[in-house]
Amino acid sequence: MQKIITLFILLLIGVGSVFAQMSCNELKDYVESEDYGMTYYSYDSDAITKVSFHEITDDSYNTYYFAIVQFTSSFTEYIYQVDSNTKFNYSMDYHESAGKAFWEHIHPYRDVLGCAPDF
Repeated sequence: MQKIITLFILLLIGVGSVFAQMSCNELKDYVESEDYGMTYYSYDSDAITKVSFHEITDDSYNTYYFAIVQFTSSFTEYIYQVDSNTKFNYSMDYHESAGKAFWEHIHPYRDVLGCAPDF
């Protein structure tokens, strides 16, 4: 447990790109275990199957926001650390096009953790 918490803290301060994909999976699992989140499904999308948004608050009352995206092509999930308004913005646009909403609202955060796929 201590290892996961240490990894989580290191990823949050921006050294996530140093870690391998397994570390990203551990962070994703940790975030999902700490917050059930809000999930948006896109049944007709060729790009995005679902996106879940999560909030984690640390002991110093800092809140961190995450999006976990599952892509239609591989059904693989990736975690992004996003801004506090990303969930709202995505929710307003995903009905029209989940892929476009992803590119506009989530993809810009691809380098924060270093866990996003290369497109």
